[in-house]
Amino acid sequence: MSERIKVIDVDVHNEQNDSDLVPYLPEPWKSRVARSGLGMAGSGYYSPVGVMRRDTIPPGGGKAGSDPDLMIEQLVERYDMEYAILTGVIYNVSATHDPDFAAAVCSAYNDFLIDKWLSKHKVFKGALAVATQDPYLAAREIDRLGSHPDIVEVIISSAARAPLGQRMYHPIYEAAERNGLPVAIHPGAEGAGSSTAPTAAGYPTWYIEWHTCLSQMFMAHLVSMVCEGVFEKFPRLKVVLVEGGIAWLPHIMWRLDKNYNALRSQVPWLKRRPSEYIRDHCYLSTQPIEEPDNPQHLVDLFNMVDAENMILYSSDYPHWDFDPPTGILRKLSAEAKHKIFYDNARKLYKLSPRD
Repeated sequence: MSERIKVIDVDVHNEQNDSDLVPYLPEPWKSRVARSGLGMAGSGYYSPVGVMRRDTIPPGGGKAGSDPDLMIEQLVERYDMEYAILTGVIYNVSATHDPDFAAAVCSAYNDFLIDKWLSKHKVFKGALAVATQDPYLAAREIDRLGSHPDIVEVIISSAARAPLGQRMYHPIYEAAERNGLPVAIHPGAEGAGSSTAPTAAGYPTWYIEWHTCLSQMFMAHLVSMVCEGVFEKFPRLKVVLVEGGIAWLPHIMWRLDKNYNALRSQVPWLKRRPSEYIRDHCYLSTQPIEEPDNPQHLVDLFNMVDAENMILYSSDYPHWDFDPPTGILRKLSAEAKHKIFYDNARKLYKLSPRD
């Protein structure tokens, strides 16, 4: 990609130490976290290359991705980004068992995000984290901060107790629509805590299996959201499937449309073919982008579903499989690149061009 293009990165992971959230927590959670930390569930799978890029650890120490100024230097300035959407990692709290604790942690994180990150640089915009254990508490949190000018979406975990289209989750989507915010779904703790198994077959042995099969979670959640009528019930809602792959999308759209032709009596609330809801309401992020031996094959897949109007660029900084904007989708036309790297996100998040 030799030509200069505008860039908005929709998946940038800002980190924090557990102690950073203590001042923002009420009791009894304040004392608990001060004493024992968050105790959040991870996937439980060992990665031989780690999860974070080692060069993103701040010079003075701390977690990778925890220094706003280093992030600006390594990511924003290096790749001339107009905006970076901060997605954090706190959404993994949805795999814990206690709904009140999970909701309190999300509220504390959101206050910390606004106070310590969004006020730091104008390039940063925030994803409001909510836990899915109690959707009514999540909806209350969305209403509390959803109108903040630097909050541009709601983020939830794909590690859940049930498919995310089911009606128990609808208060989250209702609140997001009410506040004019898209909902991002992000992986991280599949198979941990109170979440379901990380693959359709159960629990794999190795991280490579877990990481490869994350797309299965996104297929299941997307089919659930369509069939449960989420987009018919909330016609202004937009959903962003972050870090779940892209190449599976044509297959799932074709298969769901085919089944709908014969089985539509089970979902009488749907007024259109499933693929039409997906095209009108859903976006997918590029990272981790599938990279076939022949790059043209990915272009062909994109053309099958008009993907250039549904895809958003994401780097996944500071993770090990970081994708710089200069290193992917080189075979696409200039117009398609402009949409994917910039314009789709600008329109979705209602962002004004920066000088």
